[in-house]
Amino acid sequence: MKKTTQKIALPADKNAPASPAAERKSAPLLILISAPSGGGKTTLCNLLLEARPEMTRAITCTTRDPRAGEREGVDYYFLEAENFLKRLQAGNFLEHATVYGHSYGLLRSELTSKLRDGHDVLLNVDVQGAATIKERALEDPELRRALVSVFLTPPSLKILEERLKKRGADAEAVMRKRLAVARQEIAQWKNFDYLLISGSKEEDLRQMLAIVEAEKMRTTRAHPGQF
Repeated sequence: MKKTTQKIALPADKNAPASPAAERKSAPLLILISAPSGGGKTTLCNLLLEARPEMTRAITCTTRDPRAGEREGVDYYFLEAENFLKRLQAGNFLEHATVYGHSYGLLRSELTSKLRDGHDVLLNVDVQGAATIKERALEDPELRRALVSVFLTPPSLKILEERLKKRGADAEAVMRKRLAVARQEIAQWKNFDYLLISGSKEEDLRQMLAIVEAEKMRTTRAHPGQF
């Protein structure tokens, strides 16, 4: 399937202050959820978006062609390789990677535009991507203030192995490689704000919602003159 020629406009970098409606609320959150492969972060993110419809998902740019059912500006921003490279050289991406010959990148403006509109933004990223985003956010006061990082992990590698086997998506050799990588990824839990030990889907969502509510009540997120 070829890329469509009609594009939804990508978010522009804006220097304007947030709208008055956004200023009346607590400052929006940039919620980053990461987990080892098979850790359940995609399921948790989908449940969180259902539970908090006012929350929005950060959309990634990619140079690959759309798959059946994928929509521009909903699933991805589909860019030509030349356009992607120009944005990369201009420093527009907060984080980027090449996977199976295709480029993927997260625009800084994708986050800032939604945060300035008063929306909580959800990021579903792997551990390597999370490290890059957190490092870049330290250089940006707006992102640093909004960022909340959560590491989701099963109680043990044995349980993670059982989940991967039950999923049945990988050959034995691939699964062993995933587990070896997961062991290294789990060791990074201490670099996140929160550690969420995965249980049932319902319990994971309950704990995640508690994190969101707690962060919403931080005094550092209240707007000056709010009262």
